[in-house]
Order: sequence, then C-alpha cells, then structure tokens
Amino acid sequence: MTDKPAVVVVGGGIAGLAAALALGERGHRVQVLERSAAPPEGPAALAGERWLRSSVPQAEHPHMLTSVGVGVLRERAPALWHDVLAAGAVPLDLLAALPPAATHREPEPGDEALVALACRRKTLEVLLFRRAAAQPTVRMRHGVTARGLAIDAERRVSGVLLDDGSRIPADVVLDATGRRAAGRDWLAAAGIQLDADQVAPSGFRGFSRFYQLNGRDWPGPLNRGNAAGVVADHYAAVAHPGDNGTFSIILAVLPEDAAMRDLRHETVFTAAARATAITAPWMADGVAEPISPVRAINCPPNTLRALAVTDRPPVAGLYPVGDAACVTDPLYGRGMSLALAHAYALADLLLARPRVDEGQARAAALLADRLFRPWYQQAAADDAARIALWRSVVHGTPMEAVERVDGRPALTEISAAARVDGLVWRGLIRSFMGLTPPEDVFDDAEFRDRVRRARPPQLPGVPALDRDSLLHTVRTALAGELIHEH
Repeated sequence: MTDKPAVVVVGGGIAGLAAALALGERGHRVQVLERSAAPPEGPAALAGERWLRSSVPQAEHPHMLTSVGVGVLRERAPALWHDVLAAGAVPLDLLAALPPAATHREPEPGDEALVALACRRKTLEVLLFRRAAAQPTVRMRHGVTARGLAIDAERRVSGVLLDDGSRIPADVVLDATGRRAAGRDWLAAAGIQLDADQVAPSGFRGFSRFYQLNGRDWPGPLNRGNAAGVVADHYAAVAHPGDNGTFSIILAVLPEDAAMRDLRHETVFTAAARATAITAPWMADGVAEPISPVRAINCPPNTLRALAVTDRPPVAGLYPVGDAACVTDPLYGRGMSLALAHAYALADLLLARPRVDEGQARAAALLADRLFRPWYQQAAADDAARIALWRSVVHGTPMEAVERVDGRPALTEISAAARVDGLVWRGLIRSFMGLTPPEDVFDDAEFRDRVRRARPPQLPGVPALDRDSLLHTVRTALAGELIHEH
C-alpha cells in the first residue's frame, strides 16, 4: 500500500464531494461513485435549478449553512468560499439579530465566527462538485451503484463491489450514501452484524416552496439571524434567504397532523404562510414570484449510526461520513455544516494515520462520536419537548412529561434571558450555529447563573396562528380552491 491510502467514496452529495475535495487536496487517489448524473454546465445557480437529484429528495428543500459550515469553507476551502460568494451567495452577520434590549453590544471575542450563509443547497453542491472534479487525483464516476464490499482476511476493506459484478480496489471506503447509510447492508451481506443505531423521532413533516424576489432587499427582518421564523406550539414557519435573490418558505407540522396535509396545495400553503406574521412580508403581493411547486417531505428520525461511532469497529477502512454517520432534524439546519466538518476531519485523520488498521478505525469512530453525539442528543431532547407540546395542542390532550438534563435551564428560560443579556444570547446562538457543543454552553455554571439572574420583561414572543386559526385558514383556502376547480 502507498503512503496515502486509495479511497473510494460511495455517494456524490455534500458529504461525499467534500470528502473527495479534502482528500484530493492532500494527494489521495479518490474515486467518487454516484448513481445519478453529473450537474449540467453553466452558471452554478442555473445549473443547480436544472440538476435532477432523484436519489436525494431532500435536495429540493431548504437548507442552511450554519457558522460551522461557513468556518470550514473560509478556513479549509477558501477557493470554494470565493466561488460561492461569486455565484451569488450572501454572508449573513448573525449579530444583526442581537435583541434591542440586550447588553454587551460591543464586539466580543469569537463574534467574528457568528456568520451564516444564504445559499441554496444545489448551488453550493454544483460548486463543490466542480472544485472536487478539478482535483487531478479525483475521478468522478456517474451512473454507478455499489452493492457491497470486498473484505480481506485481516478484516480490512479491499474494494467495492458494483452492480455489474466488477470490483474497484480500495484501501478506504467512505460511505457517503446519506440517509440510506448503505454500509450496514454491505456488512450484513458479508455476514457481519452491527449493534442497533441510536434513534429518536424528529416529528417533522415539511412543506416548502422557493421564490425569486422582485426587489433586492429581504422583505422582513431575520429574527433568527439566518432566517425569519417562528416555532409555535403546533407548527413552525420559516423563511430562508438563498443565493441570487431567492428564498424559501417552509411550514412544518407533525407527520400525524392529518388536517395539515392540505398544505401541499399551493393556495393553501400560500394562505397559511401569509397568515403567519413572520412570513407574511415575504408572501405579500408583488414581493416575489414562485419558482418551484410546493414540495412535501417526511423527515427521518434523528439517528446516530452504530457503524460510525462503535468502539468495536467490525472492519478497518469503512467509514461513514455526513448523514450516513448521523442524521439530525433539518429544523435545526445542521446537516450540511456537520457533513463539511466531518469530511475535512476524516481527511485530516487519514493524513495523520495512513495505515489502515484497527487503530485507524477506532480513531475514526472516536472522531465521529465527538463530532456528532452532542448534536444528536440535543436534537433528540429538543424534538421530544417540541413533539410533546405539538401533540398536546393538536390532539387536545395533556402534555407528556419530558426528561430534562438535571440543572439545565429550559430553552424557554434561556431564550427569555437572551433578550436582555448579550452573553446569554451569544451562548445560545453559538450552540444553534454548531460552534459550541450544548453541554459547554448550557451546563456552564456562569451561563446558568446569568440565565437565573436575568430579569427579562414580559415581552410577547414572535406571533403565530393558534390552532383554530390555522385550521380555519387551511379549510377556507382549500374550499376556495375546490370551488375554483369546479
């Protein structure tokens, strides 16, 4: 084996392409195997709109690049960062959302990292593909499906088996198959069983649509720093800025909320978004034109993959990356950023430990565990609390008790304190943006003390429709559509 292991990346999404770019920059021989076609030529934003990704249905929905992802691009992939900005993406200064009554308004250490990016996923993905494909040691192969692994007598990966019966030699295989996480099936086919994955419900069905602004400015303030949104007691509504004057609206409900299934109709979706105060300015007449249909998606549960984090790696040289390692609720917008961070961290690991053996495998599992576990646990806990609240309102039943970390303030307490304490606000934003693990913020004694000592005024939160009003809006809009059809 050469000093640098030959790598096959199975999957050409964000995680797989980022891994190919990071490894190619370090001189690894890399092959990327992708089932779908390559993106078309032309300007990145237009190419992204025309790129059909049937194997990646979530690519057609809103995505966010949080501060972690921005940091990876700026520090580890500066040429790609330049490409993204030149293609029309917009950096978002999160400090613009500092509440008016909050203290500590002067710059604080670390504020320079509080930046997000307004950019559609497929625009970023096209540019990432082009940068990765331009690496002289990276080869892109499209229309190719992996069906299994070749494993040698020492329980090391030795290649990838394809549907056509051929075999591609490899020292390392990165499973970048996204939510399918095909690595478990590959091992099962080889007679190797894994422990169960850790799974917690996300309780999220999303309806989304993209728009093109008729003007230049965002129609309303970005109260969340990187978005304008509200997570109410039975639904969520969020406007996400994108590149080149585009934006998206997403309405999120419980998957079992049958009354909200009619949000898939354009007139119903529009009525609900216009009736919600935070998204209403974005939907006002003349502000923007729709550039996509309304699309619906049921989000998978939060999942931490056993293959990614096991302390007993079944084979050396097989490493999940991105969603194949961990899935968190897209409501928190961490997926793309964690995928970028993971891809570059794995590339660093393979450079530092090029020998494919049990030690490398354990190091990769420890890396994944440290990166993903805090965010999986936080998403699982936040979703459990939100699902309990939403179900109590939707079904009219008492709210189920939700387990909390001992001594940790409730998110409602932290959010209230953040209105008047700029340091609490920064801690909250740093956690939301993935810069600081939740336990390092919420379990810090000084942070907890600041939350307790804060005396926020009884200000109203971001307004949203109550359950009866949303039901009335949906039913009225649907009735109007049915009358129009007939």
